[in-house]
Amino acid sequence: MSSYKSKLVVLLILVTSLSAHAQIMGTEAPKPVAPPPNIINQVGIEQNLNTQLPLNLTFIDETGKAVKLADYFSQKPVILSLVYYECPMLCTETLNGMVSAFGVLKFDVGKEFNVVTVSFDPREKPPLAAAKKAKYLKRYGRPGAEQGWHFLTGDDASIKALTNAFGFHYAWDAPSQQFAHAAGIVVATPQGRIAQYFYGVEFSPKDLRFGLIQASQNQIGTLVDQVLLYCYHYDPRTGRYGPIVARVMAIAGVGTIVILGGFLILMFRLEPKQPLPQPRRARAGGQR
Repeated sequence: MSSYKSKLVVLLILVTSLSAHAQIMGTEAPKPVAPPPNIINQVGIEQNLNTQLPLNLTFIDETGKAVKLADYFSQKPVILSLVYYECPMLCTETLNGMVSAFGVLKFDVGKEFNVVTVSFDPREKPPLAAAKKAKYLKRYGRPGAEQGWHFLTGDDASIKALTNAFGFHYAWDAPSQQFAHAAGIVVATPQGRIAQYFYGVEFSPKDLRFGLIQASQNQIGTLVDQVLLYCYHYDPRTGRYGPIVARVMAIAGVGTIVILGGFLILMFRLEPKQPLPQPRRARAGGQR
């Protein structure tokens, strides 16, 4: 995705989120005002696919305990999101989109995958993280999620190292006293490598499922998932999975052959066997 298109996406997301927020509050959406050009030029998401996340970074979890990013990476794929907890619009919409998608997934947070949400505002502290965690765990409502969804804060150095690896570019807008930033999440492998990006504030459960299966190297999911994943291809330009026509046609062709072959075998087995004709015996004394 070009830099120009990325900036358009950022503006559209900001305008859409502002309108949605106004509708929820029952007020008329204010006319969108574009941030200054010098701010927009600093904002966006740059794809760093297959980049190793710096797992040695230290953060503070929602309980106030010092942790390393590596504590959440070992055997499960991880969904990583960058927000700031006092964001009035976009970050809340991102978290809402995440928990809505998680609610549809058959995979459970803490069982098949982990989630790490990190504030990129170094001024925010664990009490804010704890409040966000309590809110979204209650909304998610599945047991065991508290062990799998983590809300972190950190100092400026750790935040910058993580956002740089993520490719997440943001800027402080002094007039509005807010951060200008894009919206998106990352699916990472259990070893901490970036596998997929998903843009926006709404996330397709199907795409997330495929992304988690692929990032886990097929360690989660069913045989049907593996077949479906074979038919779909991740497009980094859109951050979505799309069907590959050739693969779909190949599998459909194989399925047709199997069905026809099974039908023919069944027909042969059900067909009654005709007795073989017996040779005629010659009469004694010859024929008259």
